[in-house]
Amino acid sequence: MNQEIKKLNSQAQIYSEKLNLVLDEVKKVIVGQEEILDKLLISLIADGHVLLEGVPGLAKTLMVNTLSETFNADFCRIQFTPDLLPADITGTQIYDNKKGNFYTQKGPIFSNFILADEINRAPPKVQSALLEAMQEKQVSIQGNTFKLDKPFLVLATQNPIETEGTYKLPEAQVDRFTFKLIIEYPKKDEEKSIIQRNTQGIDIKTKTILNSKELIKMQEFNKKIYVDEKIEEYVACIVDATRHPKDYGLNIEELIDYGASPRASIWFILAGKAHALLNGRGYVIPEDIKAIAHDVLRHRIILTYEAEAEDIIADKIIDDIISKIKTP
Repeated sequence: MNQEIKKLNSQAQIYSEKLNLVLDEVKKVIVGQEEILDKLLISLIADGHVLLEGVPGLAKTLMVNTLSETFNADFCRIQFTPDLLPADITGTQIYDNKKGNFYTQKGPIFSNFILADEINRAPPKVQSALLEAMQEKQVSIQGNTFKLDKPFLVLATQNPIETEGTYKLPEAQVDRFTFKLIIEYPKKDEEKSIIQRNTQGIDIKTKTILNSKELIKMQEFNKKIYVDEKIEEYVACIVDATRHPKDYGLNIEELIDYGASPRASIWFILAGKAHALLNGRGYVIPEDIKAIAHDVLRHRIILTYEAEAEDIIADKIIDDIISKIKTP
């Protein structure tokens, strides 16, 4: 191991200890869901966004709010409804009668942590209001452009059960999410802990572990983490296999309508680096890539009608690809 990687390792271990303190603090409030919390933190370190799918009542709002408290960051929850307008998210210009001019009233998007609750309940015009903010980290309001403060995390939720009164998310928007996470019901023992915490008047206070400046430094350091060319080749093969499965001996071509975009490759590397950082390493190993593969790809692989008719899900296809591609 050369000196440069040793330096990266030393710094990664320092950051890893702080991040695990953040996780410990959040776990004082959130029962279970350790994997979801890890992936939220990984996305945050990679400077990405998360699409969270799960039934109501699984503490999605509490999860993001608690995470924001540990970073001393601004948190805002936006409830998406069919009558929501783009200006309700981004803001608008208002005329001041006294001064005789217009001033900009910024919307709730100007926060560090955004919870877009039930994002698929708003029409596409409103959902598209998030596109510029998520990709460019800026918002345009009637011809004026405003930069968003860092850090900036969008966590959007959608309910997989109810489809009445919902709109399918545009593929261009879905592709901007680093991860799509599936949140499951808590286990029986966890359910008992949830009951006790919420029915016995237990008030748990969270401490601020990191500030926004420290988090931004981590995000900048994350880009410096070492990735070997063999890991890059491994990622390129995984993503290419979603587009040309026959080239890799996979008989799944009839199940995939469209493969993953180049954003998948980018987020594989950035999130893989963040996974390594969370585990105290200054370099990426294949296990970092495998750990996030489903979360990076499941919303980027568009299945054919035949696959949906046979109840084949994207996760099954990802399993086939990972098992077939040779690990470096």
